[in-house]
Amino acid sequence: MITPSILLACLLAATAPTAETPAVKSVEPVVAKEAASKTSEPASEDTPAALKKKVVYPTTVKVQKDVAYLGGTRKEKADIYTPLNHDIAKPLPGIIIIHGGGFNDGDKARGRELNISENLTLQGYVCMSINYKLRRMKDQVTWPQSVYDTKAAVRYLRKEAKNLGVDPDKIGAIGCSAGMNLSMMLATTGPADGFDVVKDEPYQDISPKINCAVGFYGAVDLMNYHDMKMFAKTREEAPELYKRGSPIYYIDDKDPPMLLVHGTADKTVPISQSEAFLRISKEKGANCVLEVIPDAPHTFDLQPKQRDLRPLVTAFFDQHLKGKTLPAEIKSPEAK
Repeated sequence: MITPSILLACLLAATAPTAETPAVKSVEPVVAKEAASKTSEPASEDTPAALKKKVVYPTTVKVQKDVAYLGGTRKEKADIYTPLNHDIAKPLPGIIIIHGGGFNDGDKARGRELNISENLTLQGYVCMSINYKLRRMKDQVTWPQSVYDTKAAVRYLRKEAKNLGVDPDKIGAIGCSAGMNLSMMLATTGPADGFDVVKDEPYQDISPKINCAVGFYGAVDLMNYHDMKMFAKTREEAPELYKRGSPIYYIDDKDPPMLLVHGTADKTVPISQSEAFLRISKEKGANCVLEVIPDAPHTFDLQPKQRDLRPLVTAFFDQHLKGKTLPAEIKSPEAK
């Protein structure tokens, strides 16, 4: 007679790993595996799983969803935020909001972008949160299309200024992570750099110039970062391409005011990226400041647990888009 204890011992022996039957290894998640790749962007909170979440737009402002700012043939859209009581006869400054996600992922309506869009709109701005060309397939080249798209967003906001109640002469930009790279490309590049006049891109007769830019924890010197999938080439294979995708190489004294925000605990994009951008800006005579957030990691919105950043960012835009004096309680960030 086989007792329960004997049966259990037999089952355990049958399932135990042997030389002929190796133990089954746990399957590593695709995102984590890609993050460990030498040529992949590090993992962040901008993961494809977040796309499954239902978007809950704020009700404190008006939101025009999925605006075809790039034309009818492009799937990338924009959400446009306006104050509830906005009188288009009294135009407000506009702000382009550019999401992050390593140039491979992200969305205009993720939690971070919703937070930024709502908070800035409540402070008297018309905000345009955009999607842009992302790398989705192996060997797919999506740069410089992402740069063209962000410039098209500025042009669209300027083109529709009268209909949206936007002052076309007062437009800024804010971007996080990959979005910081693009917001700084808006700030530092001009007609001579080859991104402004591009065949078949929309609204070529309208200027993509902005008045100021804010960047949160982004890579601005790709030659000193890591290989990027959006180029489908390594830094060793195409160093000039990586330099062209790095706003740090375009800085000069004609650039509009720029505010950088970076956390000291960022393990995805090291704070040295922002520090280098600040250093070159000072050498070139550009108006740039860096606000360092102690212990802040990669990926946060305007209200991280370390500090409420709404006063800082709002004051920066108010100063450069509304002509307001910087409040006494908001000191200019020190060079770190």
